Amino acid sequence: MNENETKEYWRWKEYNWKNPDIPDWRGSLVTAGVDVGSTSSQAVIMVDGELYAFSNMRTGSDSPSSALDAINWAMEGTGLTLNDIRFTVGTGYGRVNVPFADKAVTEIACHARGANFMYGPTVRTLLDMGGQDCKAIHCDERGKVTSFLMNDKCAAGTGRGMEVFANLLAVPIEDVGAMSLSVEEEPAPVSSTCVVFAKTEATGLLRAGWSKEKVLAAYCSAMASRVVSLLERNGMEKDFAITGGIAKNPGVVKRIERILGVEALKPIYDTQIAGALGGALFAKALAAKAGKDKSAPQGKMAGR
Repeated sequence: MNENETKEYWRWKEYNWKNPDIPDWRGSLVTAGVDVGSTSSQAVIMVDGELYAFSNMRTGSDSPSSALDAINWAMEGTGLTLNDIRFTVGTGYGRVNVPFADKAVTEIACHARGANFMYGPTVRTLLDMGGQDCKAIHCDERGKVTSFLMNDKCAAGTGRGMEVFANLLAVPIEDVGAMSLSVEEEPAPVSSTCVVFAKTEATGLLRAGWSKEKVLAAYCSAMASRVVSLLERNGMEKDFAITGGIAKNPGVVKRIERILGVEALKPIYDTQIAGALGGALFAKALAAKAGKDKSAPQGKMAGR
């Protein structure tokens, strides 16, 4: 077995982060959002509504363990324990299986709320490109969802589909976008809407003499076309932003912008944390609504 058959080219960087400008959370309202998605999980911790820490990692074999792993990694080095977090919202596919969550909120609502924080109140159209589905979302100036459309019929237009292609072509996932943009002439998009058939089509193109760059360009173009169709069906309105892992792929983002004639807002935070960030913001509002005291321990699952 050669190296290409064993190397995981799809594997993207997992990491955690802590805000150096918030030296101490004690005496503050600490809330959290945990987004357990089909392929990745994120946990965001906020202190008095400010981003304090987060983690971004691969979803494991089950949602409860993935949620715990994500929040524990986000808390690493902060001195926090789960009992110090006053309110937690679970979101994503595994939202009802976050064992320490006080409430579950849909990922659509959380992504809109998180994008409002990340990009500002001017965002009206949001594209969330997740591991197994894509969502076109309209929201108002407060980040409240006003309409949405979702396409989850196949992984061909999602992050998981891109991972499959990275492995197929033995190209590191972080290099896919740049390589796809290096072609001198844009090829026709791959025609298949199913990731299994798209793989077969790509293999045929490689055997016909296409370069990896050209095949990647054809796949990124096809992905962009599919999501643009979703956006147009839901209606485009400025300002426009993208969340999710595919937002880190310039080969897809630039093609979306080119087709729409609209430039997406540039992120200053990791686009994959938008759902968990929205969850933490909902948690802050729900904690205030419930009248929870900032300093009194809640006793949730003591000793976790």
